[in-house]
Amino acid sequence: MLDRITHAQHTIDETCRKLGRQITIMEVCGTHTVSIFRSGIRSILPEQVKLLSGPGCPVCVTDQGYIDAMMQLADRDDCLIATYGDMIRVPGSNGSLETRASRGNVRVVLSSEDALQLAHERPDKTVVFIAVGFETTAPATAVVVKEAAAEGIENFYILSGHKLVLPAMRALLGGMNDRVDAFLCPGHVSVIIGSGAFAEIVTNYGRPCVVAGFEPVQIVEALAEICRQLAVGKAELKSLYGAVVTEKGNVAAQRIIEECFASADGYWRGLGKIENSTLALREQYRRFDAFQRLGLEDGPGKENPGCRCGEVLCGLIEPIECPLFGTRCTPQKPIGPCMVSSEGTCAAWFKYGRRG
Repeated sequence: MLDRITHAQHTIDETCRKLGRQITIMEVCGTHTVSIFRSGIRSILPEQVKLLSGPGCPVCVTDQGYIDAMMQLADRDDCLIATYGDMIRVPGSNGSLETRASRGNVRVVLSSEDALQLAHERPDKTVVFIAVGFETTAPATAVVVKEAAAEGIENFYILSGHKLVLPAMRALLGGMNDRVDAFLCPGHVSVIIGSGAFAEIVTNYGRPCVVAGFEPVQIVEALAEICRQLAVGKAELKSLYGAVVTEKGNVAAQRIIEECFASADGYWRGLGKIENSTLALREQYRRFDAFQRLGLEDGPGKENPGCRCGEVLCGLIEPIECPLFGTRCTPQKPIGPCMVSSEGTCAAWFKYGRRG
């Protein structure tokens, strides 16, 4: 393992000497961000290599408008909110789900199936599943929607906040942050969509894309592969995660997403409105759409004053450039979602070190 890291470091060093400029690589996965910090990878890289954290944390990129819609439901006596734990402390314009817990209508679930089970157990309540995540979690949501339809469940809804990774990458390169030289592509999402999905980024934007897992040695080797491509001036698509990721991905998971959802324009924190970047229920399942059935507005929200999470998610600033970081905004008292989520960039900087 040490030999592999040493060899990768040599490739990175040689590229930096050859190019004589800063190399900017964005990881599009919150788990990569945390792994890079936790393993100290930044400390072994040359100063010329700059790692940027992108819009890879699903909790973080969820727009404030969605959070506020979620809070509206939490204030209704007839609703029972079923959510994954990472959404509990995300601040809305008027508190978080954690602040509503005393009302007894917020439940943390471990799976979408648990949320559907709540609907069975509580026929007196309108159970709303807070469905947030990328392509990784969308199949599980689709499964319970199909089950609810088959069983004729009438008190179960989802608040779809599912997002698609590729439209966000296009938005970044289309002008939001076109200084990105290459992408360290997400491992979990790639399991579903396949490594081949990133070919369009290579072809249309000329950016190297390398899919990697989360072990430090594989991340360093992925960074070396990116540097090799930059050194020869030829962008390619590579996957170093062959044990888990195939070129075409999980076709069965893709199929069930396609059956239940259609792509729709949607709002992202920091990136604004992106065409065909979110997942909305298809017409035959629209009766489970909490936005439509419960009279909620699906639109942009107003950011918390002073919070610069949006800029962090686009790689435009580092967390320490936000005046709230580590002072008014901490993991104990978060103002922005990037300080809440276990995959959040600000949380990683706070926990593992505040150096660039």
